[in-house]
Amino acid sequence: MKKKVLLMGKSGSGKTSMRSIIFANYIARDTRRLGATIDVEHSHVRFLGNLVLNLWDCGGQEAFMENYFASQRDNIFRNVEVLIYVFDVESRELDKDMHYYQSCLEAILQNSPEAKIFCLVHKMDLVQEDQRDLIFREREEDLKRLSLPLECTCFRTSIWDETLYRFIFYNCIQTIILRAWSSIVYMLIPNVKELEQSLKQFTNIIDADEVLLFERATFLVISYCQRQHHRDIHRFEKVSNIIKQFKLSCSKLAAQFQSMEVRNTNFAAFIDVFTSNTYVMVIMSDPAIPSAATLINIRNARKHFEKLERASQSSALSR
Repeated sequence: MKKKVLLMGKSGSGKTSMRSIIFANYIARDTRRLGATIDVEHSHVRFLGNLVLNLWDCGGQEAFMENYFASQRDNIFRNVEVLIYVFDVESRELDKDMHYYQSCLEAILQNSPEAKIFCLVHKMDLVQEDQRDLIFREREEDLKRLSLPLECTCFRTSIWDETLYRFIFYNCIQTIILRAWSSIVYMLIPNVKELEQSLKQFTNIIDADEVLLFERATFLVISYCQRQHHRDIHRFEKVSNIIKQFKLSCSKLAAQFQSMEVRNTNFAAFIDVFTSNTYVMVIMSDPAIPSAATLINIRNARKHFEKLERASQSSALSR
């Protein structure tokens, strides 16, 4: 099952850098060596087994953009499931950016009216910290208004702080991108509500505080159940990025990451392979529950979730 995803925006806005971080295991500093995208770069990313994201990374140079809306219009904008438009928050050509975005929307309305629209206001680290909320809200309001009658979902994103010439809370910043892309991919997953319901039942049965599912290749968060409030709303994506980087370190040493347990006086966290396409993380705070019991519960739940995954794949293929 293929889902066509358009990634568009002005040249230099950060489209290819984000794509490379999420799907090609780049880290922020490595994206400096990426060149400008020439015309359209196609890539197929397998996600959750049989879900293939057919990514069209469209070069943002003016000549290419004009061509997309003219001779390539039908080819580019036909059968699109998701349009992701990336805006450089510090662009000095905002009017032109908005013009091209509206042209994209007109082409989408004509060729793929059911497509989902996401706008990423990128490089927010370059904005003075006390101005970020205000600037993002203003940009979000403008984009939602311009998008009518279509609906768009906006995210603010960043990969690092170039104004200070150093990484700023590298893992924390990466979480913003992970959260945005997790939300985008989430709406492409078949039968996701059934998955969420089963995860909720599993969480209650084992008396866990939280349970998360990560996609195995990208480690994007695809579903979670939370029974206790936590003040850090980005903690899942932080964990995702930390474990992904740890996996990469293991692979460089010809080792294979499969599972780990982290424990202190307040909680225990278990991360383990779950189905053929997912990892699971279970958070327990009851000291009376031994590690072995939690690991057995994870093992026993695998069959149910593998069956659910196969059913979801079959449902998608029959569409």
